[in-house]
Amino acid sequence: MHPKELRIEDYTYLLPDERIAKYPFATRDASKLLIYKNGEITEDNYRNIAKHIPSDTLMVFNQTKVVHARLLFTKPSGGVIEVFCLSPHNQYMDIQTAMLQKGKVEWECLVGGASKWKHGMVLQLINDAPYFILSAKITHHTSSAYTLELEWDDAQLTFAEVLHYAGKVPLPPYLHRNAEISDEERYQTLFAKQEGSVAAPTAGLHFTKEVLQNLTEKNIGSAFVTLHVGAGTFKPVKSETMAEHEMHAEWIDVSLDTIKQLRAHLDRQIVAVGTTSLRTLESLYWIGNKLVNREAVDLHGIAITQWEPYEEKPICASSIALDTIIAYLEEHKLNKLVTRTQILIAPDYSFKIVNGLVTNLHQPQSTLLLLVSAFIGQDWRMIYNFAMGHDYRFLSYGDGCLLWKTPNI
Repeated sequence: MHPKELRIEDYTYLLPDERIAKYPFATRDASKLLIYKNGEITEDNYRNIAKHIPSDTLMVFNQTKVVHARLLFTKPSGGVIEVFCLSPHNQYMDIQTAMLQKGKVEWECLVGGASKWKHGMVLQLINDAPYFILSAKITHHTSSAYTLELEWDDAQLTFAEVLHYAGKVPLPPYLHRNAEISDEERYQTLFAKQEGSVAAPTAGLHFTKEVLQNLTEKNIGSAFVTLHVGAGTFKPVKSETMAEHEMHAEWIDVSLDTIKQLRAHLDRQIVAVGTTSLRTLESLYWIGNKLVNREAVDLHGIAITQWEPYEEKPICASSIALDTIIAYLEEHKLNKLVTRTQILIAPDYSFKIVNGLVTNLHQPQSTLLLLVSAFIGQDWRMIYNFAMGHDYRFLSYGDGCLLWKTPNI
């Protein structure tokens, strides 16, 4: 069956609000860890995850950093308009370029109370320390987002700094609470490095220095990629079938050295820490496959669209795909691959790079649940029933799983 024909109602379960973890545990690695392998479930805690991963495995982490994407502007009448910064306008080469803009930038945003924002009205946000005034006006809008021109009167500040000072932590809407001081640290992984996400790669929130040290001592390697998580991660599938659901494109950034690490481990185990890392790694395969087939790859736009993996085309081996990307980058004297991916991973996707997945427990009727089902088949129901029956905490601040790919899926 083509994923376009999948009915989202087949990927649902009852999730009471009280089972959603509103706050994290005091210690990151205290969360429960459900281990699934060959149809069997065992349990442990995250602090012991190294015990369940073979030596010489390569674990791949998403090093994106969450930005303060929520901005509260004031209308001349005194009313408040909430702006949620999604991603930079497509005039910018990449998200880092946009983040470094000074004085003015254009950004795609969601706007709460947009009907109260009259045409031509300029809104302001006054920041006290350091003092600056951030202004916003609408330049364009579609059914899904608004393009805003954001301008500030301190030309020495980058947009990254403006967000840091004036914005708020963009907690997921299903937590039903405002961000608190503790979220500044806890809604960020220890290895967060590249600013650009509006949501945390939550599987990585469980890792501590001690856990990472345990992995190293067992000769389990670490590699880092970047996928800047967009608000689409919270977007429910509202259409009856997947054919009408559009995935948000997200920026990925993978160094040449990391691609070489992946190539060296293809004959061993590769574990993606989080669905974002997995989508990045599998996107790499399809980019390489396009290069092998001499197809144009739009590195400045969307390199992989959501249905490309399901289109009929010659399929090369994973090793050839990665070798081809390596050769392409070296030929063009590039030390990393930066582009966007819109990949949708759903049953019956055939995985090319990843053998294992560390992930949290996801929302009903979500594309992330489709990804888990693609990875382990219909056993996702057994896992979620087990988690529900054994007091697991769900979603971003909740417990998680180590899933080993089911053979022949």
